[in-house]
Order: sequence, then structure tokens, then C-alpha cells
Amino acid sequence: MTKQVTTVSGEGYSATNEIRDFETTIDANGEDAPDTLESLLAAYGSCYVPALRVGGQQRGADDLGRIEIETTGELNDDDKLESVRFDISVEADVDDDTGAEIVERAFELCKVHDALKESLHAETSFEGDAF
Repeated sequence: MTKQVTTVSGEGYSATNEIRDFETTIDANGEDAPDTLESLLAAYGSCYVPALRVGGQQRGADDLGRIEIETTGELNDDDKLESVRFDISVEADVDDDTGAEIVERAFELCKVHDALKESLHAETSFEGDAF
């Protein structure tokens, strides 16, 4: 299976992403749309939600109900992502030990978490005078 996204920028730092039949804009400056790191954090949190639900089911908490994740990304002096923090709230009554097990299992299941590894680096090609 392959996933494909086409990213187009006519000028400036804003880009439109074509994802299947969907379109989303990301603006590196964060002026006209979410910036690149905000978009990454949103994708990470959005991927972690279903991972929590499945992790909960696998750890005896069949229905977590409403899930809210406050995702915080700390930046270093170069404005690059240094750390990520999830503050997770769930509607279900889950004890601390079970919650810790669900959180750990969710990290094992989350595809975005898995993709944030140093060994994953984009292979590239470059073509000038293409348009």
C-alpha cells in the first residue's frame, strides 16, 4: 500500500496539499493557515486518538468515551521541535495503572509516533525547469 500527497506552492510559504479528494493548506509562517509544526502536532494527536481507543479495548477499557488531547510542542532556539507532550483526558473512569498501560499500548499502535524516527528520511529527486 502507498500513501500519496501532492503539495503545491505557487509562491511564498503557503502550500496546498491534495490528499485523495481532500485539500488542506499549511502556511509555514502560520499567517493564513496552521503552520507546519502545528499540522504535525495535529496529525500526531489525531493518530493517537484511535490508538488510545484500541489500546483501551485491549487493556479492558472498552469505551473511553470522549477523548481530549492537549498536544504541546516545545521549540528550541532554532524554532525546531524539541519535545512533544500529550495531556490526555478521557470520559471513562479508568484507574492510573490501566491508564498507563493504555498510553503505552497506544504509542505502540500510533503510526505517526512510529514515523517520527531518525531513520525515516525522505528519498528525493529534483527537476528544474519543470513547468
